[in-house]
Amino acid sequence: MSTLEPGAVTVPSVATLDDAVALALSLATLGPAHGPNPRVGCVLLAPPQAGAPARSPRRVLGAGYHRGAGTAHAEVDAIDDARRRGNDVRGATAVVTLEPCNHTGRTGPCAEALLAADVAEVCHLVPDPNPSAAGGAERLRSAGVHVPGPLEDGAGPGHDLLRVWLHAVTTGRPFVTLKTATSLDGRVAAIDGTSRWITSAESRAHAHRVRRAVDAIAVGTATVLADDPTLTARTPGDGTPGDADHQPVRVVVGRRDVPPRARLRTVPGGQLVHVRTHDVREVLAELARRDVRHLLVEGGPTLAAAFLRAGLVDEVHAYVAPVLLGAGPPALADLGVTTIDEALRLETLGTTALGTDVLVVARPQPVRTTHHQEA
Repeated sequence: MSTLEPGAVTVPSVATLDDAVALALSLATLGPAHGPNPRVGCVLLAPPQAGAPARSPRRVLGAGYHRGAGTAHAEVDAIDDARRRGNDVRGATAVVTLEPCNHTGRTGPCAEALLAADVAEVCHLVPDPNPSAAGGAERLRSAGVHVPGPLEDGAGPGHDLLRVWLHAVTTGRPFVTLKTATSLDGRVAAIDGTSRWITSAESRAHAHRVRRAVDAIAVGTATVLADDPTLTARTPGDGTPGDADHQPVRVVVGRRDVPPRARLRTVPGGQLVHVRTHDVREVLAELARRDVRHLLVEGGPTLAAAFLRAGLVDEVHAYVAPVLLGAGPPALADLGVTTIDEALRLETLGTTALGTDVLVVARPQPVRTTHHQEA
């Protein structure tokens, strides 16, 4: 088969069930990496030949993926693709990365579209935790479609692909990534305030690719007044469709005004949202109302510490440069730690060399908190 469209994943003529899973995941990655909707891919396999082993290769009838809010969902896109190719989908097996939805939003329920297409089997990787959309598997089963259950049990490539979206849907708040860029001794600037450039060009390019993937970037008013940032993604995208055009929402936290001539107001970029509070929970609630799924917290030290104290950081990106300053502002303000036993511990998920620097990606261990934290 040819590709779905220029630049898309090549769809083979035949595939095993495992091949179809891998293809569906590849297709899902073509969808938008940001915004309120999940990235989903779907592959339709012809009915198995009588007497053939369950994992035998089968003809691929069609494939599709979700391109963003208001567009066809992956299952409908795959059905349409199959029909454009002149293929009959009756009795087919649908392999989809996320449980088909069972609600009407901007588009109709995917479960009903699969039923209308007379699909015989639906294999999905991840159950849909969204209460307004879940239930597609049960709807299909009730209509006689074979749905063997989620192919992943709480972990796997499907969950990895959807981790930000799953987190936002299940917790009701954005996934929070905290970024720090420091010298080897934990400084973000020299004692005179100069900070360009502590980290390497490779680190900065990577950080901008992360900016392209998130929905919003947050800084405190002190950072706005001291650094006059633009909070834009200024490097080419990483290949995700629509990525080159995406600019994250620019979030300012704090009660002080953003100056009229600040670059946040004068330099083109994402929407400017000023949340006039020091309560980071209020910040996340406001962003959730705006359908922000992934927030990147970039500073300063007071805002970063507030998110950490509240236990609201889900992942840390720490760019560390082999530079020693000996003095200057630290990456974090006071965390309230008075003894080593109270230290906030993190689990290292990976390290990457970026030019002369090292990127450490880590996950904070859960902390207990019973009160709101303020920046």
